[in-house]
Amino acid sequence: MPFQDIDRTDHKILSALQNNGRLSNKELAATVGLAPSSCHERVRKLTESGAIRGFHAEINPAALGFTLEAMIAVRLQRHSREQYDAFRAGVLALGEVKAVHHLAGENDFLVHVMARDTDHLRDLALDHFIARPEVGHIETWLIFEHVRG
Repeated sequence: MPFQDIDRTDHKILSALQNNGRLSNKELAATVGLAPSSCHERVRKLTESGAIRGFHAEINPAALGFTLEAMIAVRLQRHSREQYDAFRAGVLALGEVKAVHHLAGENDFLVHVMARDTDHLRDLALDHFIARPEVGHIETWLIFEHVRG
């Protein structure tokens, strides 16, 4: 389903699912004003087209003991597929990593991490970012608040 085929009802479905991905099909159908069978078919088509990439649980880091979140901007030493692949695989294997963004511009990656405290964040930066042979430079920013749009 190309983008131009998404109508107002599809946008309502996408918005409702972004707000609550656990809605049952019956609840979603009532929310957007469709019969459950029609709603189910639209969600199936939106998923097959790639408009819906998946469903996930949003984890509360504080409930797991992670009281800090930060963004770590990373510049690689050299730009090559091997450097990119090695860094990406290495940070994705870390339990503290929430998201990895590959960027164009001054930095190559922006990595969203969770930490128990400032000592944990420092050790994470030193042991798993700066110590990597692909990494030339990092900058770390604390996150005070995260609001999903």
